[in-house]
Amino acid sequence: MPALPDAPLPVAALLVAAGRGLRAGSDAPKQYRLLDGQPVLARALWTFLALPAVSHVMVVIGAGDEARYADATATLRDARLHPPTPGGQTRQDSVRLGLEALAASGFDGVVLVHDAARPFASTALIEAAAGAVGPESIAAIPVLPVTDTIKRIDATGTIAETPPRDRLVSVQTPQTFRFGALLAAHRAALAAGQAGFTDDAALMEWAGHPVMTFPGEPANLKLTYPEDFARTGAATAPLTVRVGTGYDVHAFTGGDHVWLGGVRIAHERGVLAHSDGDVALHALTDALLGALAEGDIGTHFPPSDPQWKGASSDRFLSFAASRVRERGGRIDFLDLTIVCEAPKIGPHREAIRQVIAGAAGVRVGQVAIKATTSERMGFTGRKEGLAALATATIRLPEQE
Repeated sequence: MPALPDAPLPVAALLVAAGRGLRAGSDAPKQYRLLDGQPVLARALWTFLALPAVSHVMVVIGAGDEARYADATATLRDARLHPPTPGGQTRQDSVRLGLEALAASGFDGVVLVHDAARPFASTALIEAAAGAVGPESIAAIPVLPVTDTIKRIDATGTIAETPPRDRLVSVQTPQTFRFGALLAAHRAALAAGQAGFTDDAALMEWAGHPVMTFPGEPANLKLTYPEDFARTGAATAPLTVRVGTGYDVHAFTGGDHVWLGGVRIAHERGVLAHSDGDVALHALTDALLGALAEGDIGTHFPPSDPQWKGASSDRFLSFAASRVRERGGRIDFLDLTIVCEAPKIGPHREAIRQVIAGAAGVRVGQVAIKATTSERMGFTGRKEGLAALATATIRLPEQE
């Protein structure tokens, strides 16, 4: 096994969405069905895009699904999301084609292979997967202990063996691999005519690589049958309305632009900030975190951490939105007021709405933008800075 470097490697997510999923009981593939009003594929993507450590996201889609994919991802506007790549006849073919597309883009590092039909993987699980490959491993997969007794039967249906349950696990995704090793294993399997691997861990085992395990999550279920859609907590739990508010302010300093709502606006001043200083997205992030009772933006993205220096604030909003969905909730409405004497917000209002909708994973009609001055009073009136106030209305499953 080659020596692995100590420095963190780039991380890519490869989502497999090329299957037809007909067992789920719909004319459309299950990854494009709506779950609590949102496409399954979009829900799966949001969580990966909420993590700054994930630098590339690739989706493998089925032939003829281009329009479905475009509709499902219409609210996702993130430069890390590559154009989709067409899959093959089998899951194994589709993963290989996705890996080849990533290789063609110049990627090399760690790849997380995930089933698009698992929309409930948490950010914590994805972070664990990204960190599971290191000096001691080249491949790792999330697993759960088996709680049912398992029987192996023969061709006649007679029980042939009862394996010890304490050595059995069920397997989930995302499965994590060194990119070069997984791509080489797929190419070798293709050349050898080895087909039918149901997951990439089995293919890596065939290639001679040890596969480590790490704890999976019971909630990370795969949507396969109609009853899976019916029984998910997001679809069945009563939802309670919550409202959160957010406020942010930044002082002006030297510069030639400001970021507002994810849009770069030319201005005679810049803002003094650790990240990009986007008061609009910071206020919206705090509003969502407040509705969740999960602290504030500084709790999750402390200004003392150098990794957030100059960071794009749409990542903060995407993170907060993904936390709503991870808890089985949904975002109903985002309302934002920007307070400044200048620059003028009106010409940029629709562009800002589009960016916010994409980062939060909602429709543009669920985002309201208003702007006002403070009638030349106070620090905003003296053009010393600008501020933003936000309100987020969400629904969460009722707590006992």
